[in-house]
Amino acid sequence: MDKSKPERSRREEYTEATRLALLSAGRDVFAKEGYQAAGIETISRAARVTRGAFYHHFDDKKALFDAVVVSLQSEAAAKIGERARAQRKIWERLSVGIDAYLDACLEPAYGRIVIQEAAAVLGNERYREIEEAYPMALLTATLNALKREGELDFEDIDLLSRMVDAMICKMALMLPEADHPKKLRERGQKIIGSLLGAFRRG
Repeated sequence: MDKSKPERSRREEYTEATRLALLSAGRDVFAKEGYQAAGIETISRAARVTRGAFYHHFDDKKALFDAVVVSLQSEAAAKIGERARAQRKIWERLSVGIDAYLDACLEPAYGRIVIQEAAAVLGNERYREIEEAYPMALLTATLNALKREGELDFEDIDLLSRMVDAMICKMALMLPEADHPKKLRERGQKIIGSLLGAFRRG
């Protein structure tokens, strides 16, 4: 046991467990019912906590939604980073990372909460703040790495990252309704690849 780290009290462990239960329940209810229809009472029951416990952790439903979006984006970034790091070359990391990002966007909870509702509920400024701290941060870092290595010729990496991110999110919205989702995904990724390839050196 690490003596330098103080042991957490049972109260602290219970508090953290309650918060995690609310996050999990919030994710499930928001994904199933949408933000507007989701009720604090429903979420509290699903988490097996009281309304008082809910308000101990979150000021309101929007605060919980914000925390759920952060959690989903953090998890997505971790999955994307894990898959991308398995590749040796930076261009391969970029390609695999974009593919993993799209996979995340197509997960039902992520698609409903992050792609469809987050911007409207949280406002564009807060939505971008969260997005740029997680999945898009990986995309921007990879593009910057290519630029430093002299393999990418584009001045405004932030703009390029936003454009690629927007294309991924738009494709994620289109795929569930597509008659041939596999073909649409292949074509969409080809378009993204062509855009990035236009600025590739060597």
